[in-house]
Amino acid sequence: MPQPETNKKFYVGVCMAGAVSAGAYTAGVMDYLMEALEEWRKQKESGNPNTPSHEVEIPVIGGASAGGMTGIITAAALNHSITPVKPPQTANAKEEHPENKFYHSWVDLLGEDMFSMMLDTADMEDEQIISLLNSSFIDTVASRVVQTDAVGWKPAPPYISKDLKVFATLTNLEGFGYNIAMKGTGKSPAKYYMSIHNDYACFKLNADGEMQHSEEDGWIPLDFKTGENTDVAKNAAMATGAFPVGLKSRELKREAAEVNKLPFCRDVTDHFPVKGPYCTTLNVDGGVINNEPFERVREVLNNVATDDEKEDENGNKAYNNENKFGSTVLLIDPFPSHEPGAFKSSQKLFDVVGLTFGAMLEQMRAKPAKLADAMNDNCVGQFLIAPSRRLPKLDGTEKDAAGDEAIACGAMGGFSGFLNKEFRIHDYFLGRFNCELFLRDYFTVSEKALNENEIFRQGYAGINKEAFASKRKEGHYQIIPIFTPHPPEGQLPMPVFSSGSNWPVMEEKKVDAFEPAVRKRAQGLLMNSVKLKGIEKFLVWVGAKVVLNGLLTKKVMDAIKKSLQAQELLRGAPGEGKVSEGEVRLVRKEPAVKET
Repeated sequence: MPQPETNKKFYVGVCMAGAVSAGAYTAGVMDYLMEALEEWRKQKESGNPNTPSHEVEIPVIGGASAGGMTGIITAAALNHSITPVKPPQTANAKEEHPENKFYHSWVDLLGEDMFSMMLDTADMEDEQIISLLNSSFIDTVASRVVQTDAVGWKPAPPYISKDLKVFATLTNLEGFGYNIAMKGTGKSPAKYYMSIHNDYACFKLNADGEMQHSEEDGWIPLDFKTGENTDVAKNAAMATGAFPVGLKSRELKREAAEVNKLPFCRDVTDHFPVKGPYCTTLNVDGGVINNEPFERVREVLNNVATDDEKEDENGNKAYNNENKFGSTVLLIDPFPSHEPGAFKSSQKLFDVVGLTFGAMLEQMRAKPAKLADAMNDNCVGQFLIAPSRRLPKLDGTEKDAAGDEAIACGAMGGFSGFLNKEFRIHDYFLGRFNCELFLRDYFTVSEKALNENEIFRQGYAGINKEAFASKRKEGHYQIIPIFTPHPPEGQLPMPVFSSGSNWPVMEEKKVDAFEPAVRKRAQGLLMNSVKLKGIEKFLVWVGAKVVLNGLLTKKVMDAIKKSLQAQELLRGAPGEGKVSEGEVRLVRKEPAVKET
């Protein structure tokens, strides 16, 4: 007999940061999160008497770059059963899983070796260079993501809002123009012209197929069953992940009326609307300007949850108070920021150039609004889950690794996952495991909140709460209950890779195999970067052959190896310590989780 429902819901807004190929980690986190929520639903329906009865609902998913792409993948997967992918045995570790959109989109991709596809020169045309790497595979993967089968179509599960909002950040290269009037010497007021470039592709999903089209709120209706606006969603997914220079920039065509009502840009578009029936923008990676749009997720939550309307005598929002909060933001970030080291002042030209670009990027990503909330160490209105594990080094020792050091796709600025499918497999299952430990031991409320917060007081009433107690935070209990036994200490569910351990490592000779393709790609970039004819083109070709056979190709290959070696991902590099398979021992470490 199903348990009675409470009328109180706890809302979780999911925010996913940019990650390049480490989107495999984010996908693994989402896979386990969906599995945990689905198992809770089944326990309720089965009549299990020891099941917390409160409700958790996801009303908004937002992200940048790989995170924005994963948000759209999630939306496309919700109306079919999501079959969780469990760690495989070694014999079938590289088996494809088309039944799971998360895994198929981020781990399987189009093959084991994606880097060779990205070095292919078929995308090059005379005198036209689109990007440093061939991005054609992204179109194929994106088309596959938005394809859904009407057979077996189901309403979205109850832990997903019926009008789920999904958005992806964009870096709009043209931007939305506006001006400020100023008094001048002429008869007409002088104008100061500016533009904003932080754009958003915002979608509203109706899980029951009853789409209510409204241009007033700026959320584009998205229906994967009928195909309504799925091409827009596909192009938005490619645009938010268009890593600048490295990958192809993307155009996105939207109705101007919807763009003018974008919820996060109306300060400008209300006064300076886009003209015409359609708006086509040229975009690069949304993470350039806003890589972790958790403040936008919070804005949407505030329109859904009532806790934002409650303040204490000091004006503090209820979502910062564990005894009152009814919503929180969950940020999934494979590359969490680090505390900056001491500033190294240098007036050397190229040092200043680097510092200038770094300052510009950090300023663009700054979040000045409501900093008091964001900086509150006691705030329960936002949680972070990031990679963490104990890692074997190639010299036979071990180290605790977190963030990009704990993932195999973290080398080469996040591109290393395209070299080797085993890197993507590792990160996917680490994401699943980190999410499990996070939900078990860190995504919790205290016993005081269990008594004072109406949502959890009702939800845990009359059951044995100790079955859902955290093993890491004494006196704390799970917000999303986990029904499987706690994994044994030291367990890391991970296949054994070709390295002989559960940390994947490439042989140097496999990296060397990319050298001819690197040379060919680099030569093609040079030959097509300028307008040349006749003898000029021949002379440049000869010079390119000489240079690329030596200095340039070597520099590229050395940079790849150096980055892999720094992440303990390369075996066979000079000076590397050797370790036998028997010496490698991996143990579990709790995930890097913060309440901020």
